Amino acid sequence: MSDWFNGFLIDDAFPLLLAVLSALACGLLGNYLVLRRQSLMGDAISHAVLPGLVGAFLITQTRAPHVMFIGAAVSALLTVALTELIKRLGRVEPGAAMGVVFSVLFALGVYMLESGSASNIDLDADCVLHGNLQFFAWIGAPDTWEALFSSGTLQDIPRQVWSLLITNVAVVIFVVLFFKELRITSFDPGIASVQGIHAGVMNMALMSFVAIAAVASFEAVGSILVIAMLICPAATARLLTDRLGSQVIVSGVVALLSAVLGYWIASVMNVNAAGMISVASGVLLVLAIVGSPSHGAIAKRLHRSSIARTIAFEDILGTIYRRNEEDAPVSLSDLLIRSERPKLTKRMLQHTIRSGLVLQSGSQYELSDEGELQAAQIIRRHRLWEGYLVDQAGLSPDHVHETAEQLEHLDLSARLPDLGQTDPQGKPIPPGG
Repeated sequence: MSDWFNGFLIDDAFPLLLAVLSALACGLLGNYLVLRRQSLMGDAISHAVLPGLVGAFLITQTRAPHVMFIGAAVSALLTVALTELIKRLGRVEPGAAMGVVFSVLFALGVYMLESGSASNIDLDADCVLHGNLQFFAWIGAPDTWEALFSSGTLQDIPRQVWSLLITNVAVVIFVVLFFKELRITSFDPGIASVQGIHAGVMNMALMSFVAIAAVASFEAVGSILVIAMLICPAATARLLTDRLGSQVIVSGVVALLSAVLGYWIASVMNVNAAGMISVASGVLLVLAIVGSPSHGAIAKRLHRSSIARTIAFEDILGTIYRRNEEDAPVSLSDLLIRSERPKLTKRMLQHTIRSGLVLQSGSQYELSDEGELQAAQIIRRHRLWEGYLVDQAGLSPDHVHETAEQLEHLDLSARLPDLGQTDPQGKPIPPGG
């Protein structure tokens, strides 16, 4: 077992650590891009930093991390400024403006990269997109886990790890210290301005940190993974919780899980690690879209089905009650005549019979005592809504029935004013239960 751990340290731990750190830095910041509906801005910045990186190298002839960051930061801020300029002057929607800017800047970066003046940069378009994650190696890495934590070893840790570690610390400090400001400016910049928070400054600070994370991750994982990690963990967390604090934490967990799971699958299948991590984050997002307890497709379908059953159930009781007021018998055709889903109505009719709320005598149906009590409350809600729509909303009495028929399924009768003993058509309003 110790041999396996030591082999993992040498062969896989370093690239996996880079993947995890990249995913966490991007995943935490992505929450605010998603909330601001600026998801495409992460795509734009991750592509648009390329001309800044190449330009910085051409000017300084060095790939020092601080030089690369300055070039990328300038390019990222230029992206934000150009997007805003095109949006205002061109009167186009933000997504289109972002698409124009990052496409042009990325194409410019590729041209600069492949031109003769930049031919000595050990970076190509494929590396820009997919990164070199699985090919990173720690030359002189310790042979055992015990040796990893010695003072001499820590000094030899590659700069990519230090860059991403510092980036993660900076991102966490930024999110924690400015959590309130980021939350308010993300949800309502107008309210932020009223409270003395400069929304423009916070937006620029956020974009600067996105640029930092993109630059720190760029060399190792490429732009595809940066885009995926900026959006997928945050979008997944958004489906799983409605509280921003919980969303930030969940997004970090999803980013970590995506990195570990994707890297492991890539190692087994011998495919590009950054691409597989992106796929893993996408799969987790799809699972959340389908299975989220509150916002997933399954939960929404079940909720709609539950509402449809409730409406059919109450329509049956209400129809029989109204027919009884007219001393008219109730047959199956009376219950189905206005039903939009006859099969569901038939199923719910059998349910009311099994529940003892409706009694069947041959082909006729009538309410039991308990059924009549429940039906009376449905009719009460209907007629209170009719009175409210006439007296408070100013609608004509002959135009409120269909609207009230929809509103009667909302149990808000306690909040409606008691407008008398009869509805606008002169029909009695049953007493409250």
